[in-house]
Amino acid sequence: MSGNHPGVQTSRTASYGSGPELVLDLDIERLLGVSARQAIRAEFRFDPGSPLVVRVEFVIAGGARVLWRIGRDLLQQGLYSVSGLGDVQMWPAYPARAVATARLRLTSGDMAALFELPVPPLAAWLRHTYDLVPAGRELAEIDWDVATADLLQDPAAQSD
Repeated sequence: MSGNHPGVQTSRTASYGSGPELVLDLDIERLLGVSARQAIRAEFRFDPGSPLVVRVEFVIAGGARVLWRIGRDLLQQGLYSVSGLGDVQMWPAYPARAVATARLRLTSGDMAALFELPVPPLAAWLRHTYDLVPAGRELAEIDWDVATADLLQDPAAQSD
């Protein structure tokens, strides 16, 4: 845990797919009403092999685990200004507090959840993801011939 931010486990790497991924475990709160909150653990995972997306798994103690895939740039922008449209939106909430927070709203069908997250540990972790894969370089390593062939392949055709 970080001494500066309770409920934050420092970034770590884990093996995923073709290489290591960067992981941040963070205690956040789900806002249930004006004064009702629920503590939730969120695990942010960044795979340099898929750098446009951050996988976020929300874990409720004794309950279900829910996985969302959120654009890395949406998270970054949402720390400092309104970001996102539709199902995923994020914006700064309390920049003047001792620890700045941001709000993350996730919508699916007729259900929605609103979370409050501490900005400093998430901002530091996101900076590290941009050190690994800089902005604008996310698609530089894609083999476009293979990606295009996969898209154009007839689903009924048998592969070798």
